[in-house]
Amino acid sequence: MADAVRRKPNMAKEKVKMPEQDPNVRNSNFEEVALGYTKEMAMEEATRCLDCKKPFCMEGCPVNVPIPRFIEQVVAGNFEKAYEIITEENALPAITGRVCPQENQCEGKCVRGRAKGCESVGIGRLERFVADYHREHGEHKTPHVEKNGKKVAVVGSGPAGITCAGELARRGYDVHVFEALHKTGGVLSYGIPEFRLPKTIVQAEADGVAEYGVDFETNVVVGRTITVDELEEAGYDAVFVGSGAGLPRFQGIPGENLNGVYSANEFLTRVNLMKGYMFPDRPTPVKISPTVCVVGAGNVAMDAARTAKRLGAENVYIVYRRSEEEAPARKEEIHHAKEEGIQFKFLTNPIAVNGDEEGWVKSITCQEMQLGEADASGRRRPVPVEGHTFEIETGTFIVAIGQSPNPLIRQTTPGLDTQKWGGIIVNEETMETSRDSVYAGGDAVTGAATVILAMGAGKKAAIAIDEKLSGK
Repeated sequence: MADAVRRKPNMAKEKVKMPEQDPNVRNSNFEEVALGYTKEMAMEEATRCLDCKKPFCMEGCPVNVPIPRFIEQVVAGNFEKAYEIITEENALPAITGRVCPQENQCEGKCVRGRAKGCESVGIGRLERFVADYHREHGEHKTPHVEKNGKKVAVVGSGPAGITCAGELARRGYDVHVFEALHKTGGVLSYGIPEFRLPKTIVQAEADGVAEYGVDFETNVVVGRTITVDELEEAGYDAVFVGSGAGLPRFQGIPGENLNGVYSANEFLTRVNLMKGYMFPDRPTPVKISPTVCVVGAGNVAMDAARTAKRLGAENVYIVYRRSEEEAPARKEEIHHAKEEGIQFKFLTNPIAVNGDEEGWVKSITCQEMQLGEADASGRRRPVPVEGHTFEIETGTFIVAIGQSPNPLIRQTTPGLDTQKWGGIIVNEETMETSRDSVYAGGDAVTGAATVILAMGAGKKAAIAIDEKLSGK
């Protein structure tokens, strides 16, 4: 850094360990697993940063956080200044610090992590610490923004929508966010469990965006309550669609319509958004059996399995047709799941759900698999081992194999080009769709992906909208 005194870095090979709840305690409660750094821990971890002349870590950040600059402030104990630096580019640091796959992004590019036996700097942990410190100790300042007289509609209050809204509001636009559910936050509220992302933090981050003058309106289903055409007729100068990917996919195997079969989307929404884990204090019972099977091995599958364990299931199985090396979930999530007693059945593919006389799940039939040649995704293709099937007795089967965008918007917006599978087609430089002044980003475009990638798309769209409407 040109404006900082050079210092001798801390050459410790491992990150400062993050305090966590004991696995045998946390697997029966919904309190946050990771407890966060103290000031001393954060400052010690920050000294591991080499303050590289060429910060490769920034190349891995979809929202371009100036990582070395904020870490240098943590080293000096200037946590509020660190927060100011982060939020120049990232409006939701308390969220991204918790749920970003840093190991594949900023930390994946960290020079420290390239050395044998050495861990990258804990950038995500430091970002989380700074955001939490600001929320608990920082001075509250209501921002003042000069309005420019133009207004933009944002569809969806998930990470893409809320980022786009915040960026535009900072630039002086009147922004109105339409959310289909009764709570803001999108997937941050309905999809990610309390023990990974407390909802008070989601609300606090949304409130921070609202302070720039963003109006949020819930219980509005764009495509049903109001259409994109009607938003334009109402005088909005641009529309950003960040409606996510909430339409669950199923395997298409026999028995998926039995009682006791959930999509992970429904299961997590009942528990997270509707507080099913607080029944009977909240009127949303979630029926599960002593043994629960979850098909899939992404982060959503880990969330569903760990949630089922907390709801009282004695045996919870992750059933996945590939090996652990191919599992798309973060390594940290798999590690936490194993610690909490989740059992993994790799190279196993459910081929039928079997029911009892009353129409409830009683077991699943599984096919043993082996890995063959690589497929289009670069992963080895799973192929059946002929003659090797077996059953798992279970009363609850949760399908967590992905989601697609809801078809409502594409069905009610003439001239909006989409992929065969439902994703909205955009210009990747500007995020503009085939409809003039209609933009889109996040899971509505890519299908289910990460929070930070959705935020990056929302930010890119906001910049493009500003450039067009301001005539830059």
